[in-house]
Amino acid sequence: MSKDPERFDTMLLAMAQQHEGGVPELLDTLFSFLARKTDFYTGGGNKAAENMVMSTFKKYETAAVSAHAKKKAEMEENERKRQERIRAKEEEERRASQAFVNQPANITELTDEEAEALQKELDAKNSKASKGAAEASGESSEENTSSSPDKSEEDKDKKGSDDDDEPDKLKPNIGNGCDLPNYRWTQTLGDLEILIPLNVNFNVKSRDVIVSIQKKHFSVGLKGHPKIIDGELQHEIKLEESMWVLQDGKSVLANLEKVNQMEWWSRLVMTDPEISTKKINPEPSKLSDLDGETRGLVEKMMYDQRQKELGKPTSEEAKKQEMLKKFMAQHPEMDFSKCKFN
Repeated sequence: MSKDPERFDTMLLAMAQQHEGGVPELLDTLFSFLARKTDFYTGGGNKAAENMVMSTFKKYETAAVSAHAKKKAEMEENERKRQERIRAKEEEERRASQAFVNQPANITELTDEEAEALQKELDAKNSKASKGAAEASGESSEENTSSSPDKSEEDKDKKGSDDDDEPDKLKPNIGNGCDLPNYRWTQTLGDLEILIPLNVNFNVKSRDVIVSIQKKHFSVGLKGHPKIIDGELQHEIKLEESMWVLQDGKSVLANLEKVNQMEWWSRLVMTDPEISTKKINPEPSKLSDLDGETRGLVEKMMYDQRQKELGKPTSEEAKKQEMLKKFMAQHPEMDFSKCKFN
């Protein structure tokens, strides 16, 4: 057996993509090759080929089922947390709205003298405005035309100062994705989750679902029905790390692993409307999510920061002090009393 189990993945994936009938068709091709080009069926004893196949099948069955169950549990847990965040946000908005409704109106009643003074002030302003309008009517139309661009520029500047500098893009949902009429997708920097309700009045079986996950294409549908999703993905995904599950016979939950795990997607497939990636609010990363090298670096930085706050030496300073102690112990004949160490 090859020491690198992924050595032939690219070749095998290319073969799999050529078999529209899926795994059964791929297996048929492989066993046909063994029968025609090798002594696989005849080279061993009675049932030797069958025993070899079953032995290899059992070897990988346990690992595959375990990995699938773990991935499914993670996806369901992520969906549960997402639903909790949605409910919490809705509850927060409901309380804020209720507090606003219950807030007493801040109305101050004027006395007769204050009301009379205010009315005189308003009359004076109206009179001044009428006089100014009469004077302005005598000005030339050329002057009025020349002032229009200034106003237009002012409006433009005002519009440009608005926080929404991408008015043609949608605001991300709570999972940094988008809620669309036929499905919903969310994302982290590492992967995407797509929930596709099947919207049928019968309990769907896995054999009824048609899911195609390719490096740059994704489609989901039911046999005999129009596809719910069918389009080119915005970026490439890792086929070997992507999967889908059927939930309660009512919906499909797919998880797609990103190739580039340093960028946010603005859409799932190219026919989707775009979201504003500037408005994405990622959750804080956990140390357990980081790779070994990055995690070690982050933990070292956190340790050094705590040491500085406590007035204690950092890891580098402690290392230097330890090296100095060893050197001094190895050279007792030297006088270090007048040395200054920084």
